[in-house]
Order: sequence, then C-alpha cells, then structure tokens
Amino acid sequence: MTSTGDFLWGVSTSAFQIEGSFTAAGRQPSVWDAFPAFEGHDASVACDHYRRYREDVGLMRSLGVNAYRFSVSWPRVLAGDLVFYDRLVDELLESDIAPVVTLYHWDTPLTVEEAGGWLERDTAHRFAEYAARVAERLADRVGMWIPINEPAMVTLLGYATGQHAPGKALLYDALPTAHHLNLAHGLAVQALRAAGARAVGTANNHTPAWAATPDDAPAAEAYSELHNWLYADAQLAGRYPDSLADRLPIVDGDLAIVSAPLDFYGVNYYNPTRLRLPSEGNPLPFELVDIDEYPKTGFGWPVVPSGLSEMITLLRDRFVDLPPVYVTESGCSYPHSLEDTERIEYLDGHLEEALKSDVRGYFVWSLMDNFEWDSGYSQRFGLVHVDYATQQRTPRASYEWYRDRIRG
Repeated sequence: MTSTGDFLWGVSTSAFQIEGSFTAAGRQPSVWDAFPAFEGHDASVACDHYRRYREDVGLMRSLGVNAYRFSVSWPRVLAGDLVFYDRLVDELLESDIAPVVTLYHWDTPLTVEEAGGWLERDTAHRFAEYAARVAERLADRVGMWIPINEPAMVTLLGYATGQHAPGKALLYDALPTAHHLNLAHGLAVQALRAAGARAVGTANNHTPAWAATPDDAPAAEAYSELHNWLYADAQLAGRYPDSLADRLPIVDGDLAIVSAPLDFYGVNYYNPTRLRLPSEGNPLPFELVDIDEYPKTGFGWPVVPSGLSEMITLLRDRFVDLPPVYVTESGCSYPHSLEDTERIEYLDGHLEEALKSDVRGYFVWSLMDNFEWDSGYSQRFGLVHVDYATQQRTPRASYEWYRDRIRG
C-alpha cells in the first residue's frame, strides 16, 4: 500500500453516484434505478466516470492524494463486468494511489431486492459470493477492503423510513435488515481473507447522540443504539444492545462470523444528532431536535468538528481493542461558489480533529460533485465542481487547499 509516511490522504466516491453508463456491458438495474427521482434527476450519466475515469485519476494525481476509496457496483459485477475495475485499479497504481475498495455502497441489484433484499437472510450469502468474485479478480492489487458502507443508513433510511431506496417504511420491522447486513459483512470478511485480501475493515456512519435536556437522556441512548451500536457492537464485540437483540433473527454462530477481527475501523462522520423524548403518538422512543447554535452546510447539517473527535473517543472507550481508525468519509455540501471558503473551513476543522484523534487516514467526501441519492444533483460535495451538461471538471479552491495541506 502506498502512503506518505504512515498517513493516508484520500478522497472517497461511490459507484452509483458517479459512474453513469447504466447499460454498459450488460449492467443490471439497481434499487436506485427504480427509486423515484428528485425533480426528474437520475444517475444514468452522473459524472460519466465509467468513461472518464482516467481524467478523474489525473485529478487525484494532481491533488496529491495517496489513497482513493471507491465502491464496486454489485449490479455491474452481476453482469460479469469487472474489466472497468481492473482498469481503474491499474490506473491508480500507475499514479501511486492506493485503491481502497468498498464492495457495497447501497446499490443493491434490483433482482436481489425483488427476492426480499436485506430483509432476507439469503442476501447475506449472495453478497459473500459477490465479494469472493471481486476479490478473486482484484485482491492481488488492492490492499484495503471495506465490505459494506454505512449499514445503519441502509436500515434506517432504506427500510425504516423509506427516504432512500428501496423505499420501505417499516420502522422497527426493518431491524432484521441490520442483522443480515452485519452477517453479510462477516461472511464477506471470510471471503476476502480466503482470496488473499491483506487488510479488511468497515466503514460505519457515526453520530454523537446529544440529549436535548438531561431528562431526554433515554431518547439519546435509544437513538445511539440504533445508529451507532447496532453495527459497531456486533462487528467489534460480537453482541447487540440488549434493547434490540430480541428483535433480530440471530442464528447460533452468527455473531462469531460477524465479529471476525478487523484490520482497521472506518468512521464516516458528518454531524451530531440531538434527541428528545417522543411526543404523544410517536411510535419511536425519540424525536430529532434541530441543532441551531452552529453554522450549517448547504444541506442544513450543523458544522461541529469536535463531534468527530467526540465520536472516536466514544468508540475507543467502548471498545478497548478498537482497531486502527481511519476517517473514511468527511465532507460537506455547499451549492455554488468555486471560491469555497465554507468548505475549506469545514475540512480544516474536521481534519484537525481527526489528527488530534490519532487516526491513520482521512478521506474527503467527495472528490467531485455527484448524484446525491434522494436529493439528486441539488447538493454539491465535491472538491471538484462538475458541470453536468458538459461534464467539465473545475477544481474548487478547496481542492487547492487540500493539495497544499497534503504537501504540508
């Protein structure tokens, strides 16, 4: 693996959000292809990365990063298309950039979802077969592997509230998906190691859960168990929070698979969450409360850099043997300016908190503007501005700032 010193300076993307080329090489539809579009937006072209990947690697090379975290499209691999990722990995290595592969960033093949998706235990086994296939092709050149990105968001937004694909609003009946995602993680860890993968970890989304008042502490705890500990506890300690374990379809031996030792732990952090006890008629044990005493991103998320180090401290206190930590996603959406002062301030604050927390690497989300799920193209997270009509890439001032920061 390539690094400057022992620290990985990286950028992150995901396949569905940037690749486009929906029908290339027989790619199969994903759940997001079928999800209702935001204002008519779809990701069929997105950033056209599938055809322009050499240009995008060139941007990374000029930026000076030594690691690129990207995801492989399960719907592409289902159709047998691994040639694209072969070429991408080779291009990265020729540029002295370490490929960091995420196997699943939310783009479940539509046929898998139609067979029950993450509500079905069999999906975990299908995912492990997919992981083995990718690793057989790439493990000789890829050092770091992440089976599943942010399983909490798949469960909470995809199956509990319906905000994301596949759009199911099952509330607590979505909880079986959490266990099946964890099981898929564990089975994929086995498959990756069997194929010779050198370093296997995870990338969980984490948020400090703040009680609105001391009396609201039970609400904050309930939310944190769902968002933070339902996945970290299982993967790192082989257990589930007591309040949730009885709702999960656990089979004897599952948690030993889920908790196989990891080589690193990825933290995706954007903001803290404030909670209060539920109002009458709310079926959940908490309600979200606005955090209005901090500046906000273009997405309306509070900018709280100290929340990153707070979360890493919580993890280290909870798990004595926590593996080396990487910040696998950190970034912000601001809509227009190339001058980009707010994004620079955001990244500067969060990077400093990461460095104070003794992490092994920091990956900015994102290299370039992309298709932002249920928000379409309305949000811009990129160090590089993308004109979607022309596909012209224009580095923002934050790109120049990050380049200079990497150079020291």
